[in-house]
Amino acid sequence: MKKTDDPIHVIGGGLAGSEAAWQAANMGVPVIMHEMRPVRGTEAHKTDSLAELVCSNSFRSDDAQANAVGVLHQEMRFADSLIMASADRHQVPAGSALAVDRDGFSAAVTESIEDHPLITVRRQEVSGLPPADWDQAIIATGPLTAPALAEAIQSATGEESLAFFDAIAPILHFDSVNMDICWFQSRYDKIGPGGTGKDYINCPMDEAQYNAFIDALLDGEKTEFKEWEGTPYFDGCLPIEIMAERGRETLRHGPMKPMGLTNAHNPDVKAYAVVQLRQDNALGTLYNMVGFQTKLKYGSQKAILQMIPGLENAEFARLGGLHRNTYINSPQLLDPTAQLKTRPGLRFAGQITGCEGYVESAAVGLLTGRFAAAERLGLQPSLPPATTAFGALLGHITGGHLTSQDEPGKRSFQPMNVNFGLFPPVEIVKPEGVKRFRGKDKAIAKKKAISTRALADCRHWLDLESQTDAAQ
Repeated sequence: MKKTDDPIHVIGGGLAGSEAAWQAANMGVPVIMHEMRPVRGTEAHKTDSLAELVCSNSFRSDDAQANAVGVLHQEMRFADSLIMASADRHQVPAGSALAVDRDGFSAAVTESIEDHPLITVRRQEVSGLPPADWDQAIIATGPLTAPALAEAIQSATGEESLAFFDAIAPILHFDSVNMDICWFQSRYDKIGPGGTGKDYINCPMDEAQYNAFIDALLDGEKTEFKEWEGTPYFDGCLPIEIMAERGRETLRHGPMKPMGLTNAHNPDVKAYAVVQLRQDNALGTLYNMVGFQTKLKYGSQKAILQMIPGLENAEFARLGGLHRNTYINSPQLLDPTAQLKTRPGLRFAGQITGCEGYVESAAVGLLTGRFAAAERLGLQPSLPPATTAFGALLGHITGGHLTSQDEPGKRSFQPMNVNFGLFPPVEIVKPEGVKRFRGKDKAIAKKKAISTRALADCRHWLDLESQTDAAQ
């Protein structure tokens, strides 16, 4: 392995760019990070901090035995992830999920990056592809890539940029919630990291209230973007009014499902639907509306949301909004190390690759940072096993997506969160004395088997066993 003074250039200071820079620098390679804020802002960012969370404050499930994103959390912790370390230090109660104080989290990432002796942060817009002398570079500009750079990428790849809209959920003040109607409870009273089993505020609706709410959603004035008509939404982040248009019962089987919740004020009456609020900051003064992304115009949005029982006097710190996401056709354009096939040394990371979610974006940044640093040090990049969450996610981005059955030879690549469906199959061994699985036992056993294998293979990939032995 050789030493080097030649830097890796990371374009973008979001979660993916911050993680890529951190990983490369920790391998002994100098990094120059280019972040255009505050020189140039975006439609969604409010600050110039690195790794700003522009949508939810949740990193989703932290269960490393039964949830694929929880497995990814743990694998990132194994790899000394800056994003996960900052999230763990700034978590707020959220049931079985890992949610963070968004300001504390972003401040921690910014401080760590700016204090690292091998990382230099330059506040400037990169308006085109990296110049030739940036022979190791990572584009991690995310879903809000500036138009000039997006056009340069499109011109260089010869591909039409794919795009979808991503909607932001409202945030309201806790002291404006009517707790005589609402109550604290996690679904099924489940206790998660830093939680108590009473981590969500629940707002109940009866059938008449629910139907009136759906009618208002359908009739409410919405933001329209006629120049981008036909652009698909990502199914994991649909605006509530789009879900309502798909069927009157869609919301109460989605973010407004009442299952696993008992009204503390009236336990004998089952709610027809429930709106959940999740703590958004460490002080507990702000709560966001879970799954309530919306493109309703501000004028009608507040009035419609105040139809929800318990929120009739709600005061909003931020109303919902809409921003555009762009991503490339990664399976066609990138090699297995997320490197542009037509330009060695140039990699893409984060949501611009077609992964979806905070953790997934940071994970791809983690991998590209390691790959670029390895090449800079004269080493062959080591790919994570396909059996790991790292490998499953990277495989989806760089070639694991299915070819369209309607148009043979054409890919219908779409963004995706990490999920157990991306992992290779695993043999499930029945416990001794069990002849056949009952109910959900097989699904539970399958998830545990995939998770156990993934974490073991990730530890082996990172050579953690030998590091542990050496430390003893």
